[in-house]
Amino acid sequence: MEKKKLLIVDDQNGIRVLLMEVFSSEGYNTFQASNGRLALEIVKAENPDLVLLDMKIPGMDGLEILKHVKAINREIKVIMMTAYGELDMIKEATDLGAVMHFTKPFDIDEMRIAVNMQLHGGNSNNRFAVGS
Repeated sequence: MEKKKLLIVDDQNGIRVLLMEVFSSEGYNTFQASNGRLALEIVKAENPDLVLLDMKIPGMDGLEILKHVKAINREIKVIMMTAYGELDMIKEATDLGAVMHFTKPFDIDEMRIAVNMQLHGGNSNNRFAVGS
């Protein structure tokens, strides 16, 4: 069975490194991007199964990146990450097709469980929010 592909998009290097380590050790083929342009290049080249996407990224914000990802491939699952509790942005992200969101700082185990659930037979209609 081919490894599932996971793209981590966050402008904070520490978060990318942490998530890369966690999900690489889970057996995923992981990619990272610090901005929207690079994220979309990876989406086109690698067609990831899931994208962990920060809501606030300088340049192209998370909602804009989400729209482009879904335009490239509607099947790619997207989990939003935000340090802000902006309910309107979270609602818009859900309307655009994000499967769930996490509020930073998130529990890494909850994130791991959520990603595993989404990539291994999780119900894609499950639109619940997790986080602190």
